Amino acid sequence: MTNSQFNIAFLNWVQPATKQAILTNIANHYGISADNAYNEVVDEDAENILDYVTGSLRNATNYMVKKFKFSN
Repeated sequence: MTNSQFNIAFLNWVQPATKQAILTNIANHYGISADNAYNEVVDEDAENILDYVTGSLRNATNYMVKKFKFSN
């Protein structure tokens, strides 16, 4: 599974409010819109989603990523 495929699957797995919080975090960090943040993390050249998330949300996202990996 590519990073892009993983990021898509992960963002589809989390609750909509969580997805929005993650994308807003990325958008604020990079100075872009949440839609552009989504496009960035699902691009075929994307890095793992954890490489984009910053601050305290990164730890929470890391926990959710581990939970997601375990559930699949």
